[in-house]
Amino acid sequence: MPERWSITPEWAQLETGSPEERAGFAALGIYAYDACLTEGHDRLLQSIRRDPYLSAYHFAEWLAWNWWRLRWEPHKKSPEWELSHAMASIGGGYIWPNIHIVSDGQAVTLVSKPTPERARTPYRYITDSVSVITAADFESEVDLFIEAVLQRLQTRQVADSNLSDIWQHVLQERQDPTLSMHRKLEALLSEDPGEVDEALLNRFLSNGEATGQTALEEIAANRIPGKAVPDVTRLLELGHERGAVTNPQDCVTLRTPIPGDLDAAWKVGTRTAQLLRAQENMDQGVAITNDRLADMYGAPRNIFNSAEPLEPQFDLSFVLSESKQRNRVVLRSKWDTGRRFEIARLLGDTLIRVTNDPMRPATRSDTYRQKVQRAFAAELLSPFQAVETMLNGDYSMENQQDVAHYFQVSSLTIRTLLVNHKRIDRSELDGG
Repeated sequence: MPERWSITPEWAQLETGSPEERAGFAALGIYAYDACLTEGHDRLLQSIRRDPYLSAYHFAEWLAWNWWRLRWEPHKKSPEWELSHAMASIGGGYIWPNIHIVSDGQAVTLVSKPTPERARTPYRYITDSVSVITAADFESEVDLFIEAVLQRLQTRQVADSNLSDIWQHVLQERQDPTLSMHRKLEALLSEDPGEVDEALLNRFLSNGEATGQTALEEIAANRIPGKAVPDVTRLLELGHERGAVTNPQDCVTLRTPIPGDLDAAWKVGTRTAQLLRAQENMDQGVAITNDRLADMYGAPRNIFNSAEPLEPQFDLSFVLSESKQRNRVVLRSKWDTGRRFEIARLLGDTLIRVTNDPMRPATRSDTYRQKVQRAFAAELLSPFQAVETMLNGDYSMENQQDVAHYFQVSSLTIRTLLVNHKRIDRSELDGG
């Protein structure tokens, strides 16, 4: 079994199709840790197979074309995202596994689900697993697989393939710092390579100094596919005009180092919140008041009062640094529970992420940074052990809502805690 993950083609004979398809036909296995993601029931052989016959060429071509989006684009609920991240979209007349490739920028998750039983379908995939690999491991295995397919084409004397052209462009872009930055931002914006108008992309990039490059990337990742590219200049204006004034020097600091051996975003956020609660002598069973939360962040106590909403295109909260003693904070939600959660997220970002960026965004996206923020806020405001004690084994929606009301958080916050700690299935996050 692979230490991380692997794509293993065993070349086979195919009598029909294009030269590329015939050369790239293979028994194709995808493995992650101890799971075979391509395992399934072969109706013709009436047996279980691990490596179904597929087009390694089509798979390599799909990986190459979508490389930037697979590497950087976080999960988004849109048909465009599915086309770039779901193997079932590859087509070509083959029965592809129901595998989604999901990046948060730091890690890549392979989500494999069984395919439904259908009459006259010769192969049904049966694996149900979630495997998390590092982005570096994802890149290296994709590189090895595509190079193996290209070598196979060369051996079979298939020249000038579309795959070769696409892959050469990707390799060149990866080596060019400017092109690489452009392609990454396009992917975060949910666009294919070269699809964003160059003038529009340059205008977006021109805000990098005012926001910081990593903050700009978080704003890009928050864009809803099909919507306008965010007007960052206008966002900054609104921040300076409407943001509540806070003093960053009054913000609580963490005196205990965050363990460096944590990898999953939710573990980093959760552990940091636990360290802060212990440092500040907070009783786990007592909800944090608005006043204390504001004091910990160095914000005025009226920061939780509802404010004029931002323009619809700006679906995020953020803090702007104006000086060492002065920040501007803009909160998105009009609800008290939402604004509490957003302040907690921004507090977590301050404690966990060292950056000189003038902006710290808290967005709806599923990048690693945003997942860390949400995990921190959830554990700070509603510690899991206290939640578990109050639920006492009853994970009904009604009981979850009672606990959420007590800690002044949303029901989604409680459900997410229960999913992360494997008390309920992840599918329940989509149910409410």
